[in-house]
Amino acid sequence: ELLDARFWGHHEVGEPPRPARLVLLGGLVAGVVLLLVGAGTGQSGAQLPLLLTLPPAAFALAALRALARRADRRHGRLPTAWLVGLGVFGPLAFTDPEEVTLLLSGSRDIPFWVAVTTGAGLLVALLLSAAYAVVLARPSARPPRRATAWTTAVVMLLTVGVGGVVAGQPGLHGERLFVVLREQADLTGLPAGAGKAGRDARAEEVYRRLVDTAERTQADLRRDLRRLRLDHTAYYLVNAIEVDGGPVARAWLSTRPEVAKVLVSQRLRPLPVPDGTTRGDASAPTGPPWNITMIGADRVWSELAATGAGVTVGSSDSGVDGGHPTLAPGFRGGDDSWFDPWNDTRTPTDRSGHGTHTAGSAVGRGGIGVAPGAQWVGCVNLDRNLGSPAAYLDCLQFMLAPFPPGGDPFAQGRPARAPEILTNSWGCPPIEGCDPRVLLPAVDALEAAGILVVAAAGNTGPYCRSIQDPPAPYPDVLTVGAVDERRRVTDFSSRGPTPSGVNKPDLVAPGADVLSAMPGGGYATLAGTSMATPQVAGVVALMWSANPDLVGDLDRTRRILRETATPIDAPTGSGNCGGTANVAGAGLVDAYAAVEAARD
Repeated sequence: ELLDARFWGHHEVGEPPRPARLVLLGGLVAGVVLLLVGAGTGQSGAQLPLLLTLPPAAFALAALRALARRADRRHGRLPTAWLVGLGVFGPLAFTDPEEVTLLLSGSRDIPFWVAVTTGAGLLVALLLSAAYAVVLARPSARPPRRATAWTTAVVMLLTVGVGGVVAGQPGLHGERLFVVLREQADLTGLPAGAGKAGRDARAEEVYRRLVDTAERTQADLRRDLRRLRLDHTAYYLVNAIEVDGGPVARAWLSTRPEVAKVLVSQRLRPLPVPDGTTRGDASAPTGPPWNITMIGADRVWSELAATGAGVTVGSSDSGVDGGHPTLAPGFRGGDDSWFDPWNDTRTPTDRSGHGTHTAGSAVGRGGIGVAPGAQWVGCVNLDRNLGSPAAYLDCLQFMLAPFPPGGDPFAQGRPARAPEILTNSWGCPPIEGCDPRVLLPAVDALEAAGILVVAAAGNTGPYCRSIQDPPAPYPDVLTVGAVDERRRVTDFSSRGPTPSGVNKPDLVAPGADVLSAMPGGGYATLAGTSMATPQVAGVVALMWSANPDLVGDLDRTRRILRETATPIDAPTGSGNCGGTANVAGAGLVDAYAAVEAARD
């Protein structure tokens, strides 16, 4: 309706009309009109390909109009509709706006890519317009035949399709569904007991109940999935199944009486070539960095003789470089200390660097780790900083009951080998398929088993109510915000309260320019609540190393951490969020005071 005869009439001035003017000026105005329409079609990920296709389409429309005018034919709506339709809905059909937004924003911000795409689109459009003007200047130029038009349309569709399937990597691909069942395991009335032995007994019972519930309630659904040849993976930590399937399968699954909800569980498309490894360029520390001294961890080592020995920390992240000199000595080893469901590596590996950095802050030696005497186990739950409900659950389930490579989590889990503390510098937002409660049964089960879950608050501050992505908002999770070297809560540190009204974070720790390990033996300073979280996990390892009777006593441990924390004032203004409880929680974690209280 916008590009009708009246629109083109404004650019057909003169007798006879000048085709070059119509193409150049009319095409430019039409391109602006179409871009304004495209700007309202959805997220930035969908708009970016429109910036490439709509300006050239506008000049093509102008050329068609000029040809029709020369042949004295009526330029109807059909060619306009087809061309605009292909230009708009082609990219939308083969583009996942979520994947584009996530992947591009990981390196540069969206405005940067908008500028790049706009420039590329205008360049293509101007080249086309010049070609159209040259062709139209020939007196013999005639409108294309119908067969030519159809052939062009088919070629455009095939080009877009092949580009999306082959060259459109990396990105999220396929469609998998995360099916959560209504019945979750009853974990009340568990055996009591102090210390590691009591924790192990509870973990064994929790594992048994979870597996029994999943086996009983999933049996009919799994049988039907096998009959329909729908590939699937069963889980027990959350009673759920991940299923290959699209909209039809989702509609069918949603009607089943045993199903509570069906979520999209997205998967990363593989890269055409291996992703490069991120390496650090900072020098190794010559002594404890500022963050270690700020929380008093170095004094715990020297004065209280606690280093985390006897405690194991589990890291779920991008991986861990097991060969890094600060981390290699602390790897627990055995056939159940590493799990990589993404790439099936059999030894600790990390390309991103994020997981190596966080593990180093928790248990790294050489001064960078809070608990250098603790051991660690690792799991890969994201790749290129993207995950899904099932990917996060893969690692949480492994941490409750580790199993050997290629083993069956239902039958070969070893709860007695579970790490005592989990550090989690990740969150699962709706764009990755999670809803607010999807991982709550998993956290509840880990809590019941006596395994402490420490999680990053997120980096969406200073906005209030920005602690939203699981598992950070859950009441039983020890949620960690970030402070800088001057003990001020950083602007990026997410604030509470949570969507359910719980005050978060629980504590804050150093998270600005924290030095730690990177793949290949290097070091780097990174910032984020991701960097603060493993330091709190390390403090708990120091506490439990100093007093093994506290192992698995999560309520007492959390109480000691809060009571010994150093108060931090909330900022004034828009980032106050109702006071300190929703900005800094109980305050800055104090390793020395917490370990002293644990010993007493």
